[in-house]
Amino acid sequence: MNNDNELRIINIEMKMSHQDVMLEELHQVIYRQQLELDLLQKKLSLLQEQLSSDSDIRPAGEKPPHY
Repeated sequence: MNNDNELRIINIEMKMSHQDVMLEELHQVIYRQQLELDLLQKKLSLLQEQLSSDSDIRPAGEKPPHY
């Protein structure tokens, strides 16, 4: 193999290695975001349950009955 081909192969291997690292980093970011989304969905569900079960909540601007 000539020297030019060896250099090309080395450059390609370096780029692939760098892309592998970046891909793993992106995977970790996506994983953490999914965990956060799951937590936020659980919190939202709890809030929806609280709002639907709480009969004392009135729409904004509505006066309480003692006025």
